Amino acid sequence: MGSFKGHAVPGTLFLVVGLWHIWSALVRYVSDPKSFRVRVWNPVPGFDGRIKYLELYVIAVGAFIDLCIELLYSPHLKFFVNGVLNPAHMNDFEHSGMLLMFFIFGVIALLSQETRFLPLPEGALCLIAATAFSAEYLLFYFHSTTHKGLEGYYHIILVLLIGLCILSTVTGALLPTSFPVDLCNGIALTLQGIWFYQTAFTLYGPMMPDGCQLKEGMISCHSADNEVRGELLANFQFFSIVLGVLVAVVGAYSFIASRFGHSDLTRLHAVPVLVDDQMRGF
Repeated sequence: MGSFKGHAVPGTLFLVVGLWHIWSALVRYVSDPKSFRVRVWNPVPGFDGRIKYLELYVIAVGAFIDLCIELLYSPHLKFFVNGVLNPAHMNDFEHSGMLLMFFIFGVIALLSQETRFLPLPEGALCLIAATAFSAEYLLFYFHSTTHKGLEGYYHIILVLLIGLCILSTVTGALLPTSFPVDLCNGIALTLQGIWFYQTAFTLYGPMMPDGCQLKEGMISCHSADNEVRGELLANFQFFSIVLGVLVAVVGAYSFIASRFGHSDLTRLHAVPVLVDDQMRGF
């Protein structure tokens, strides 16, 4: 069983990184569409030193702090009970494994960018990031905490979003010049972060559906109809979040294009119109 903080902390990390990825991908594309390249992380423009690698520090430090919470604070250093792993905190140990993968990605990316000891191409970093997402996917798919009913439904949607992160990251390594792939990766990260928050507010906060309750660490509904209504509410929440993110991306693209748009961007959009006009002439 999870908690509000247990979902809000990783949700914040995914949301911040996802929004930054969307913004950076849009700015890089409209600034110079012909030389666009997929990036698994985005530097802070106009800065040198550690500020330039702020995203990687957020990933590495954020994952490390969350790892310490799950591995050290939650079980209170009681790792073993009667010679075996503490069965009351298997959930925390599993989360630690997932967070360790994101921490490793952040450290490897920093070493690749800031030192000469581990020079890796962007495609390799994409595959390492995909490995971290795969660990997260396996965690929530084969969770020792049995997610059933309404709780399970929210986690199924989360697993689908994690799968989208894996797919977009691997595709970024295969199609390194694709703007839609890079943008999709940022959208997937953002949706995952928002859905972590939505799960926290619904299952462990004030948005619990009528007829369902959190009792003794379990989500239970009074009847099958209450559970179905809760699942329908989850669908509505998910569709609303997707629509909201897509509208925000379109609005951001329009704003960024008006401020930073390259002349090549106008010509790229003008080509289909020109071809269409020529076809009408025939």
